[in-house]
Amino acid sequence: MIILSLALGALWFICFRHLSAEWSYNEQYSYGWFVPFFALYLFWLRWEDRPQPYPAPEARRSNQAPGRNSLGIATIIASTIAIGALLLLLPVRLIEIANPDWRPVSWVHTLAAVAITLCVVWSIGGRPWLRHFAFPIVFVLVSVPWISAIEAPIVQGLMPTLASIATEVLSLFGIPAEVQGNLVRINGGVVGVNEACSGVRSLQTSIMIGLLFGELKRLRAMQRVLLLVGAVAIAFIANCGRALFLVWIASSRGLTAVEKWHDIAGYTIVGLVFAGCLGITALLARSSNVEKEAARNRARENGAANFSFRNSTFYFAAALCWLLVVEGGVEWWYRSHEKNLPRTAQWSVRWPDKAPDFREIHIDDRVRAVLHFDKGKGATWKRSNDRSDDLNSAASGQAVSLLYFFRWEPGHNSALLANAHRPDVCLPATGWQRTEDLGVHDYQISPDLTVPFRHFVFTRETAGRSQHAHAFYCVWEDRVRAGTPQRGSGTMGGEPSAWTRNERLEAVREGRRHLGQQVIEYLVLEPRETNAVTAEQDFAGQVPHLIQPAPRS
Repeated sequence: MIILSLALGALWFICFRHLSAEWSYNEQYSYGWFVPFFALYLFWLRWEDRPQPYPAPEARRSNQAPGRNSLGIATIIASTIAIGALLLLLPVRLIEIANPDWRPVSWVHTLAAVAITLCVVWSIGGRPWLRHFAFPIVFVLVSVPWISAIEAPIVQGLMPTLASIATEVLSLFGIPAEVQGNLVRINGGVVGVNEACSGVRSLQTSIMIGLLFGELKRLRAMQRVLLLVGAVAIAFIANCGRALFLVWIASSRGLTAVEKWHDIAGYTIVGLVFAGCLGITALLARSSNVEKEAARNRARENGAANFSFRNSTFYFAAALCWLLVVEGGVEWWYRSHEKNLPRTAQWSVRWPDKAPDFREIHIDDRVRAVLHFDKGKGATWKRSNDRSDDLNSAASGQAVSLLYFFRWEPGHNSALLANAHRPDVCLPATGWQRTEDLGVHDYQISPDLTVPFRHFVFTRETAGRSQHAHAFYCVWEDRVRAGTPQRGSGTMGGEPSAWTRNERLEAVREGRRHLGQQVIEYLVLEPRETNAVTAEQDFAGQVPHLIQPAPRS
């Protein structure tokens, strides 16, 4: 029993430790921290009224053993599946260490852990135990981040939908409002409907709550489906109310009041979903006899089932040793390859604090919580009397320059975090449209340093007036593969951070994990359209003054 507990504990500790990075860095999956405890509690409740393992001990003693052959076949099948899943963990761990944000691999890892656990239960108690304990084990899948192909359409659909609904309702009450992407523009400024991916966090939380309550009350399958539909509906309606409430607060009390009420509104949604699911569950449970049947099973079986782990101790010990070998082998693979990865040229930002109207841009706590950077700063400078820190207000005047710099030291999920701050992600969320992607160009900083930047062009229509933006973006890694020039090409430097499958697997083969990374983003916002060649020439003249090469050691 102890060896089995250690083996399963190690299996799930490794899995949850990997998933916890997304739970920490992605606010919409922060509910994942509760899922392991809920799953363990549900398993304990199932353990209280577990059925007898198959075949029953009485049948064994009477040498009748009506299901002996069935149990033997089940053990063979379960052992085959478990061994295959255990062997699969080695390549999965190799891949996910270098690609902590590759969600399909996270799903494979979690499904392998689920399969192994189900096989253990099946081999011990046969089909009765497999059916009885399946839900608490499979429940952990609600904590795995959704694959982007599924999540992205939902996210991109919810945010403008909620913004449009809030705008229409405000218009009915005589409050002028205009939709700009995921923003609602009112007289006092703009209100974002893009925090925590709008309603996605509460949508996923509502699914978890619906599944949890359905299991606690042991509802029938159709009743659980109705509970899930009700939970999702409550989450959507509550998010519409949240968006409307925040925009109304901004209109009546000013934009500064939104910060005060934002988190309160978000927590209120979770509370409404919880209360609503509780009410729906109570209604559905009235017509369910499952609880009574479970009570009768407990009275009839009256006590723990008798089973032995003696014949399985060796296999559980072997599985535990294999998990240790996998972790040790993965660590050896990356450490041995990291020694051969040359360091790139190091540099930092030289802030133009003597420029006209130079001022630092405040990075609020919510952005810091999302990016988790070790160093970060933003600044703007322009020839205008407009002192607003709002990007939209600044763009309405003369040309303005903005510069952002973020750094993640080795040991962090820098590849995942750097994805959260790119111009082709952030600007469209504020109403801008990308019109051109002019690719990567090298810019000479010093005789020994060349830095690649990707050039994007954006435009936006506001109140009948066009605004234009040129964005130059670079991700620079501390180490690159052997034989790669230190300019950063061949890594993420200058390229969009959506890696292809081949690039991700190449990082595994070369033993490159998150070894330190920094991002620099330079934007020029202009009221008039500027030729791309002219913008690049201007940037080429500016960037040597913005990047400070580190002295040679």
